[in-house]
Amino acid sequence: MKRIMALTLAFVLAGCQSKEEMIKPDDPFYAPVQPSHIAPPPASNGSLYQQNYSMTLYGDRKAYRVGDVITVLLTETTSSKKSTNASLSKSNDVTIANPTIFGQQPVDLATSIQNDTSFAGKGATGQSNSLEGSITVTVHQIYPNGLMLVKGEKWLNLTNGSEVIRVSGLLRPDDVSPENTAMSTKLADARLTYSGTGDLADTTRQGWLTRFFNSSWWPF
Repeated sequence: MKRIMALTLAFVLAGCQSKEEMIKPDDPFYAPVQPSHIAPPPASNGSLYQQNYSMTLYGDRKAYRVGDVITVLLTETTSSKKSTNASLSKSNDVTIANPTIFGQQPVDLATSIQNDTSFAGKGATGQSNSLEGSITVTVHQIYPNGLMLVKGEKWLNLTNGSEVIRVSGLLRPDDVSPENTAMSTKLADARLTYSGTGDLADTTRQGWLTRFFNSSWWPF
C-alpha cells in the first residue's frame, strides 16, 4: 500500500510539474490602449506645438503616438547545431616480483596486475525554427529617448481549436517603414509567442504518464 501511494504521489507531482499554463484570450497585458486612457497633451507655456501630439502634412503616416497601430512582419528564423565526440583510454600494468628473504624465496608471491579501460562517446543535436506572418500591434508607451513600446495579440479560431500570436518589444521610429510596417527582427527585448489551444494542440502534447517517465521524478 505504501508503494502504491508513493507511486501515485509521484504521478501527481509529475503532472503538476509539466502542466502547461492555459493560454486565454483578452490578456490585459496585450490589450490595446483605449482612447480614454491616452493622456491629454501637457499644458504649454506659450508655444502651441506639441511634438508627441502633432501631425505633419508632408511626412509619412507612420505611428509615433500612444494608441497608434503598427503592423509587425514576422520573419523569425533560428537554427542551431551541436556535435560532440569524446574518447578516453587508460592502461595499467603492475608486476610484483617474488620477495627474497635471507637469500631464499620461501613462498611464491610473484603476481602481475593488468587493467585496460576505454570509453568512447558521440552525440549530435540540431534544431531549426521558422515563423512567418504579420500582426498589428498598438503603441503603449513612448520613452524619453524616442523608443516605442508596442504590444498586441492575434487569435485565430479554427475548426479544431484556436491559435494565438503575441508580440511585445521596443521599436525605433526609424525602423517603421512608410507603409507603417516594421520587421520583427528590429524589436528590442522582444517577446514572441506562437501557441494554440483545442484538440489540435492537445494531440501534440504528451500524456501525464509519459510526462512522468520523461521527468526528473523517474529514477531510472
